Amino acid sequence: MTLEARVQALVAEGRARDATALALRELGPQVLAYLVSLLRNDGDAREVFAQFAEDLWKGLPGFRGDASLRGWAYRIAWHASARWARDPYRQRGRRLETREASALAAEVLTTLGDEARRADRMSALRARLAPEEQTLLILRVDRDLPWREVALVLAEDGRPAPSEAALRKRFERLKEKLGRAARDEGLMD
Repeated sequence: MTLEARVQALVAEGRARDATALALRELGPQVLAYLVSLLRNDGDAREVFAQFAEDLWKGLPGFRGDASLRGWAYRIAWHASARWARDPYRQRGRRLETREASALAAEVLTTLGDEARRADRMSALRARLAPEEQTLLILRVDRDLPWREVALVLAEDGRPAPSEAALRKRFERLKEKLGRAARDEGLMD
């Protein structure tokens, strides 16, 4: 049984707490690595991850399955990082309200080490990218999300998701931009 099927079954049984714990344990390490790659700071990534864990905790019972569970989790993480970037002082001072979510977040945070550093292979070049460009690169290349799910993650609230064709074109331009930067830095011939 897939993770998504197990989570949906737990929610259907009225066991949202168990479903959230399962989702956080399974998806948490890769979401955390994404946040470290995106934010370039372990402390900031931990703070945004804590917000992600809380948002997942609160939102999972309402998950409709319009996207994959993994894609939906990345969307939650993307929006948590965007909120944090818009208002870092408010986000930095906020604590998790749910003890269980806090404990699960702490459990996942202990895995930060090697996995997060592997996800940050080209940190010098990626740091130059805008957050949306970094997200596009991470989700498509590092996480191998389908274009449809990347579009859903990057969709702005209240607006339709960008088309797959538009995302592919943006991705091609991004690859060219990274290639030029890598050549300029002597990383590629």
